[in-house]
Amino acid sequence: MSLYVIDDHPLMREAVVMLLRRLRPGSNVIELDRLGGMESAVRQHGNPDLICLDLKLPDTTGASGIHELKKRYPETPLAVLSASPAADAEEGCIDAGADIYIEKSSGAQEIGAALRALLNADGGFEELSPTDSKLSKRQKQLIVMLDRGLSNREIADELGISEHTVKVHLWRLFRRLGVKSRTQTIHYARTHGMLTS
Repeated sequence: MSLYVIDDHPLMREAVVMLLRRLRPGSNVIELDRLGGMESAVRQHGNPDLICLDLKLPDTTGASGIHELKKRYPETPLAVLSASPAADAEEGCIDAGADIYIEKSSGAQEIGAALRALLNADGGFEELSPTDSKLSKRQKQLIVMLDRGLSNREIADELGISEHTVKVHLWRLFRRLGVKSRTQTIHYARTHGMLTS
């Protein structure tokens, strides 16, 4: 398993690398300080199974790094770690293709939990038949909560989990249903009889 950490701040990069090595002992964790080294690193170490990307790098502008990585590795889970508050940048990053947005100020435990959930999410995404039988109980709960119009924070409070965990659950649900947004999820659920209303 090849896990890529792209961050130009050495201390942050080392902290994320240590977290990933704890989460996935024996994995090959590749450190880069800019996006430009990605191509040669992939030739040397193989395609990424997870990418942790700092939003602000010397060779990226705005969400350009996310666009570039998602174009090259569309199936690879991409976590953006940023010093910017989620309120400022999260929506733009998710729209650009990031799977999860993590504030660097979250702390090791929260960042670790979000990355663990992303790493564990990638297993057996069978195509869904037009029934909800392949959804977990939690995914069915999420669909109902989305239909109620709850925000990530409200879902987190109601389920007693962190907001990052809610984001990962939603990411898994979107992938399972083959959709990209809350609106598409609700539409899918309604057209496939997953919601009674």
